[in-house]
Amino acid sequence: MCPKALEKAFQDAEKEGKLPKAVIVVNLYGQSADYDKIKEICNKYLVPILEDGAESLGAQYKGECCGTLGDIGVLSFNGNKIITTSGGGMMISNKEEYNKKALHWATQARDNAPYYLHSEVGYNYRMSNIVAGIGRGQMTVLEERVKQKTYIYNTYKESFKDIKEIEMMPVFEKPNHWLSVITVEKGKEYLVNEIIEALSKENIEARRVWNPMHKQPVFRGYKFFSTSKGEDVAEDLFNRGVCLSSDTKMSDEDLQRVIGIIRALIASKNQEEVAITL
Repeated sequence: MCPKALEKAFQDAEKEGKLPKAVIVVNLYGQSADYDKIKEICNKYLVPILEDGAESLGAQYKGECCGTLGDIGVLSFNGNKIITTSGGGMMISNKEEYNKKALHWATQARDNAPYYLHSEVGYNYRMSNIVAGIGRGQMTVLEERVKQKTYIYNTYKESFKDIKEIEMMPVFEKPNHWLSVITVEKGKEYLVNEIIEALSKENIEARRVWNPMHKQPVFRGYKFFSTSKGEDVAEDLFNRGVCLSSDTKMSDEDLQRVIGIIRALIASKNQEEVAITL
């Protein structure tokens, strides 16, 4: 989230006399947002921050753990996350009233009565003790997994440093490198699909980065704010970004397979361009 674009959105909302109930900040691919600036803006308008830390367990921002940076934070323990309980997640807050309300809703929102009495709609969102035990057990290897994710990222970065067509996602503060992401050179967006297809042929998973929210059909018609008129950083990254295989169980041999396929593809494309020029 760009703080400058966020400020524009607040200014527009203030003119309309309808401020948002909250600002949802997403830590994509295990990388924190610029929380100091975002907090400053949200505090000015007295709007709370919901931190979507689904992908960023184990990451930090200026010494603080991701998931604890907003008024409310959420973590995901889905099967593809850095630790898992097979599904579900966790809500975190240092505000007692938020925690009490969430627990009330998550446990069917029963009123304090000797029989089932409900003054509001509740849910059955309790995590079972069995899967909670699985999650707690994996907390002991969280640091080890962050180190392995970082090793994978650094291996990709070192292996692609001489390829001008590829740039690694920049590092800000202390991410957990949940996914290693590359962007291709502007003007060579066609490489995105070709990289994904080349890896897929070898049964290696890769995918595009997240499609921007304002490009989703469900949000068509809603306002979109950017830093500068006509600028769309999120769409540009979607057009040029590729998420590479980043599983902590990957061996050095697995990594070199991915790297070799991408390097061979880029070299082949460069040879084709030289041949066309000649």
